[in-house]
Amino acid sequence: MEVRNRKGLPLVASPNSGRTAALSLQLSRAHQELRRRLDDLRTGLGRRQLRDDTLAAHCLAFCDALTTHHEGEDDGMFAQLLRERPDLADTVTKLEQDHGLIASILTQVRQLADRALEARGPDLETIGRELDGLAAIMESHFRYEERSIGEALDAEGDDTEWADTVLQFGEQVRPGL
Repeated sequence: MEVRNRKGLPLVASPNSGRTAALSLQLSRAHQELRRRLDDLRTGLGRRQLRDDTLAAHCLAFCDALTTHHEGEDDGMFAQLLRERPDLADTVTKLEQDHGLIASILTQVRQLADRALEARGPDLETIGRELDGLAAIMESHFRYEERSIGEALDAEGDDTEWADTVLQFGEQVRPGL
């Protein structure tokens, strides 16, 4: 699947063929995959095509994927980026604060999903409302991060010390929504 920008044009990391330029594209692709997973989950909650306990399990899997992605950024990409570009400290601080806010929403979603799994036949509307709020915050966060950090990654030259797994989040079972 080709990743496109808001204007529908193909997303190109940069003319730089180095791995840091590829990280910018990888960041966009990781965000696109997380957007897709959240959209699938929200659609599934709205249609209720799967059993409630299955939907709750997919909520937990999504929470884990997003958490792992943000931990990879905080511990990997951001740490390396700050070593190379200390001028981005304020930007990274804002992004890490966003990660904290998103983590608190994910904690709430996890608690609701855990209760839903225990109840066998839960009402998932509350989870849906939490996910709607998360989607709005996540979209704003992703756009800001892609714009600010993506540009910095594209501008980097020497990329030999970047970690390989900075942006990956474990393979999750894709809901059949």
